[in-house]
Amino acid sequence: MIIRPKVRGFVCVTAHPVGCAAHVQEQIDYVRGKERLEGGPRNVLVIGSSTGYGLSSRITAAFGAGTNTLGVYFERPPAEGKPATAGWYNMAAFDRFAQNEGLYTRNVNGDAFSREVKKEVIDLISKDLGSVDLVIYSLASPRRTHPDTGHIHRSVIKPIGRSFTDKTVDVDKGLVQEVTLEPASREEIDDTIAVMGGEDWELWMRALADAGLLARNAATLAYSYIGPEVTWPIYHKGTIGGAKTDLLHRARRIEDLLKPLNGLAHVSINKAVVTQASSAIPVVPLYIAILFKVMKEKGIHEGCIEQAHRLFADRLYQGGGLECDEEGRIRLDELEMRADVQDEVARIWKDITTENLSELSDIEGYRNAFLRLFGFGLKGIDYERETDLLVSSQHFEASTS
Repeated sequence: MIIRPKVRGFVCVTAHPVGCAAHVQEQIDYVRGKERLEGGPRNVLVIGSSTGYGLSSRITAAFGAGTNTLGVYFERPPAEGKPATAGWYNMAAFDRFAQNEGLYTRNVNGDAFSREVKKEVIDLISKDLGSVDLVIYSLASPRRTHPDTGHIHRSVIKPIGRSFTDKTVDVDKGLVQEVTLEPASREEIDDTIAVMGGEDWELWMRALADAGLLARNAATLAYSYIGPEVTWPIYHKGTIGGAKTDLLHRARRIEDLLKPLNGLAHVSINKAVVTQASSAIPVVPLYIAILFKVMKEKGIHEGCIEQAHRLFADRLYQGGGLECDEEGRIRLDELEMRADVQDEVARIWKDITTENLSELSDIEGYRNAFLRLFGFGLKGIDYERETDLLVSSQHFEASTS
């Protein structure tokens, strides 16, 4: 079938298998263009490996250091007349490219919050790898079924304490408009922490430790974001920020767990990028569109793969060493938060309207980055060509050679 993008709200409900493979290949090529990561991890578990920072971390480990990788994700395969999710195609492509390089790659497609998936992963590690020395936790889910109570927690994107009004953008229509969000209830705050906080990360690490599957000097990382004050009411000081505070609290508990192994647990604060998750947060897409313009003009723009590679190369395994802020967080957002960048963003934010949106922001770059998440808008691909919904990266190589 011919697959075209169908965007509904902040989600594209179609994905292009050849385009997704090309997007994965681009990231692999970026990593291959860098020096090999010496002293990198041997065996990596990536929980939430199919998109965004999780995907880029897995690519960096596998193709930058020759690491054995095990990925956990929850993605829908293709069905009759219906494409798979982008993450499913990403993982199919990653597997094919990794296998072509002779790299170990295994996956578990299921609910990472469940005890059943944890047991399946533990069995795989025990059978194939013996232990893991790096665990990346990069889940982004709107809901979580608690493994003990069976209660379904649903996250919300709301301010805490009082309502919030500011600018946002309708990305499809190019309209800059006001959005008002009412404050979250205590139950909504707690539910968001249950979904997006660190409890499940800690459960994963305890399960791996109890099974004796964490190597000496093992490290684990979870990803987070702080951003500038313009986004704080809806992010850093909102329900999501409450969950990220819990993430940091859990990192300290996990580090205590890892002390006998001389292990480390850190939260990495990354820059704002276009992901399926960030697209759902009011205010943030407009901020990112402005940020892209400013950082591109200054020649310091980064996406997920650039951030992931810099994390591994400059912080975790070689280069500048692991420097953290006063809260013990790794800061990869230092370019975004530079004073000259934020001063320019703040100036534009004050003046931006629907009429000057294209001039004062990189809204087109935002749209392109969003569609690329789903395999659309990549060079060298004939999007008018009939495409097999089960197409693999092997088909991609044949169709673009």
